Formats: sequence, C-alpha cells, structure tokens
Amino acid sequence: MFRSVFACNSRRLTVILALVAGILAACDNTTYSGVEDTTDTPQGRFEPDVNDPNRQTIFGAGGINALFDEEREGDSGGGGGLGVNAFLWRASLDTFTFLPPLSADPLGGVIIYDWYAPPETPNERFKVTVFILDTRLRADGVRVAVNRQLRGADGNWYEAEVDGATPASLEDAILTRARQMRIAQLGQ
Repeated sequence: MFRSVFACNSRRLTVILALVAGILAACDNTTYSGVEDTTDTPQGRFEPDVNDPNRQTIFGAGGINALFDEEREGDSGGGGGLGVNAFLWRASLDTFTFLPPLSADPLGGVIIYDWYAPPETPNERFKVTVFILDTRLRADGVRVAVNRQLRGADGNWYEAEVDGATPASLEDAILTRARQMRIAQLGQ
C-alpha cells in the first residue's frame, strides 16, 4: 500500500515539476543574435503617432460618434446618425403605433410589425413591413408592404388579396407625418 501511494505521489510530483519547468522556460529573457526586433513598424505599414491630436480615430469626424450626432454639417435630410432618414423612421413608428412591432433595424431601414386583427373584424388580420430606402426625405424614400389574411371556417388563416391602394395610402400617411416632423423641427 505504501508503494502505491508513493508511486501516485511521485507521478503527481513529476507532473507538477514538468509544468513548473515549462512555465519557467517560457519566461526566458535571452536575446538571440540575428533576430530582428519585432517592435519596429514593418515597411509599408502606417504607424500613427498616438500623441498627435489631429490623428484619425474611430471617435473622430465620420467615426462611431457620427452614429449618434443629431446634426451633421450640410445634412438637412434628418439622418440623425441612422442609416436612413430619421424623419421617415420616426414617422413610420408614429403612424403604426397601434401595430405591435416585431423587429426594427434602424441601420437597414426595415420595420416589421406583427399580425394585427382589428377588434371590428376579428376574422381578418394584417401584417405591415416598412422599408426606408433613403437618407433624404423624399417621396420614393419609403415603401410599405401589407399582408392580409382571413380566418377560414376551419379556424386557420389564409392569405387574402390586399387592395392596391392600401400600401400607397400608408406611404402617404408616413410621408405626411415625416414632413410635419421636419417642419416642426425647422420651426424650433
């Protein structure tokens, strides 16, 4: 029994000593002749001076802070740091406040609303998707897709035709609200 305990302890001791030797070998501070210092900047690579106050950084003009700037020089389109027009974006959210939002991507300009069944017609439901296509407030900067379903006698939902004027009237409502928001902001 004493031998098996000793053999087990000697294995542990050997493993521990090997690990300690490996760790100490990794801490070697020897310099080798013929090996170049790797701290120099490789030829052709730009190395900015970190003390230069005029250097370009991700926090400078057009960098990450630009995503959150409300006003940019020469920008009257209401971008507001989004990848799309901020007035169209806010007007889209404001126009469909009664619809439950499912997904919103402000950089891609897509708002997907979940199915909504009006209380007056519980056997009919709608789903709306808004696409903001431009950073400027323009009539062709917004598109609306409407899906409509009717409940069958079996209780399942079936696709139904949407009146062709419906998406256009919803786009007009968004544009009208966006213009109102822009006029209100200019008046401040």
